[in-house]
Amino acid sequence: MYQYQYGGKKGLTLQLTEASDLVVVRTKEATAVKDLALSNTSKRLLSKMMPVVSFPEANVTVFKCIDKKSRSLGGGMKLRNQVRKNFNEEKEIRFAGRVLKDAKSGEPVVYTENFFVKFKDKTKGAACKAVIEDLGLRVKEKLGFAECAYFVQAESGTGMKIFELSEQLLNHKAVEYCHPELVRQKKHRSIFPNQWHLLPFERNGQVINQHVAAELAWTTSRGEGITIAIVDDGVDESHEEFVGKIVSPYDTVIDEQDGNPKRRGENHGTACAGVACAAGRNKASGVAPEAMLMPIRSGGLGSLAEAKAFWWATDNGADIISCSWGPMDGPWWDSQDPQHFREFPLPDSTRLAIDYAITNGRDGKGCIIVWAAGNGNESCDLDGYASYPKVIAVAASNDRGVRSYYSDYGQCVWCCFPSSDVDSRYVPVPRPQPLTPGIWTTDRQGREGYNQGNITEGDVAGSYTNSFGGTSSSCPGVAGVAALMLGANEALTWQEVRAIIKNSCDQIDVDFGDYDANGHSPFYGYGKINAARAVENSLSAKENVETLNYGVHGVAQLNKEADVPISAGELTKAVHPKCRLLSIDLDLTPFHPNLSLEYKTIINNKGTTPWTKAGEVSGTTDRRRKLIGYAVRLKGDLADQYEVVYKAKIRKNEEWVTAKNGRICGSDKNGSQAIENIQIEIVKQ
Repeated sequence: MYQYQYGGKKGLTLQLTEASDLVVVRTKEATAVKDLALSNTSKRLLSKMMPVVSFPEANVTVFKCIDKKSRSLGGGMKLRNQVRKNFNEEKEIRFAGRVLKDAKSGEPVVYTENFFVKFKDKTKGAACKAVIEDLGLRVKEKLGFAECAYFVQAESGTGMKIFELSEQLLNHKAVEYCHPELVRQKKHRSIFPNQWHLLPFERNGQVINQHVAAELAWTTSRGEGITIAIVDDGVDESHEEFVGKIVSPYDTVIDEQDGNPKRRGENHGTACAGVACAAGRNKASGVAPEAMLMPIRSGGLGSLAEAKAFWWATDNGADIISCSWGPMDGPWWDSQDPQHFREFPLPDSTRLAIDYAITNGRDGKGCIIVWAAGNGNESCDLDGYASYPKVIAVAASNDRGVRSYYSDYGQCVWCCFPSSDVDSRYVPVPRPQPLTPGIWTTDRQGREGYNQGNITEGDVAGSYTNSFGGTSSSCPGVAGVAALMLGANEALTWQEVRAIIKNSCDQIDVDFGDYDANGHSPFYGYGKINAARAVENSLSAKENVETLNYGVHGVAQLNKEADVPISAGELTKAVHPKCRLLSIDLDLTPFHPNLSLEYKTIINNKGTTPWTKAGEVSGTTDRRRKLIGYAVRLKGDLADQYEVVYKAKIRKNEEWVTAKNGRICGSDKNGSQAIENIQIEIVKQ
């Protein structure tokens, strides 16, 4: 058993075991093992090996050794040891070594002979290097995304002793965090002319109206001057929809300024980039067609190349970072698979790099980091990447306005964006068939992409695909909306962007979305993002707070008459004596991310309702009841600059009852007189 820790000396301890029948092979060049000029002995051994996981960016493949002739339980280990011995003598193979696996899930984990180590802040560089060198290690690179952080390399052949060395380093009094570089397979979160997600669309005579109002948002902002970084497996920079848009491309795996795909199968990033910011010159537009694109080709899950992607994006001017990948999901069709219940922590190296982007990005306003929730039909709260509180986790909804069946769920989901869905014939519960094959977007050109030139899958040239999907597609969609928001108001901080998105969503699937009192659903977050409203709210936040005059608007529901609008804080007509006021739904205008209101009501013989946020209904649907009181209070960073004063006109009472800042206004909970009218005013302190 081998163990390591994320989170420092008192952090989370994780365990790995040796996989007796797995072997990792790293070639010297970007050539598949089967295509190498191997000795006859190695060729015979290769015939007994099955590839199970690959890391092509590092020329690494993990094989399972299958000895069909051996009946002993140790047959796989014996074959593995033969492979290690023979392959390490081959000129074109850099090494063949043992593989570890997660003690709980059995997932293969490839270790390198490298470490991430962070010393306590203010530790002198000479002292850091002395500690490292005393253990026979050397500094491979000083990392700039955290103070006193290093990428450290052990001597070749150290092997499993890296865990012992890592523990020794971590136990040093000057060290804050240390863990080996452990690489797992990165799972792209896709499910594999019709941009129905951007504007209303008719398909086969049926109108699809599940778009995000992008066309309306474009009348104000198209993302000009904003840069979106797509951290993925590379982007086809020569694609016609990206020409002239590329800035600061980078490959963190081979350390060169080139963000193009390097191998077959690296198609995912090109499709994601198209959803976010394709220019719309020919056949596809992104959500933010005038935003710039920073393609970053990154490495396996947990690698230092992963962390360095955030460092590069931050230091080279990215405003938004889109990540459509994460840990392996359990199969969406098998609810009992153990993978669904496995917690996957965020490595310290990646966490600190994300913190660096949040703290230093955009001149201190913070990069906006958007993450795909996942496609396992499981809780993304167990995913340390998507659930990290400083990122925006995005779920997927389909072309019928309900959750895509595969989409992950949980308290960390912030919002959703339209994407594909699975064939309803394979879903265990009855549901309508999807209306479209997925999202139309850019594809890696020619026969390398998802669409190899089939008109039914996109276009004849193979430059576009019509079936991209998963939360992989939803994530860059929200990244594009964030670019529209910053295009309208570049002064927004990352916290303000999150707040505006929260207040710019349309609740969908209201009956089954399980929305709580705060308007949050585990399936949709705060709802499906509305790009036009997000841009409008971003503009409102741009106004000088000193010059803004806030007012309250909304609607009141009555038991016997139609709803009565609330304008400038007052009912447009008093409640008729034969009617009763049942509920109120209030909102603060203009919108500002740092100022909002919430309210509660008193219902006769039922008591007081919980506090409800702006835009939600507070009261009762029981037409035998009535409102006899209410309270309003301000929330947010600007709340102390304003005071809310409100009144209630109680039936059979000639005078108004007045209250301020969250105190009850009206009858007490045992009173019987209904509210006849209300008045609400926001006053500058």
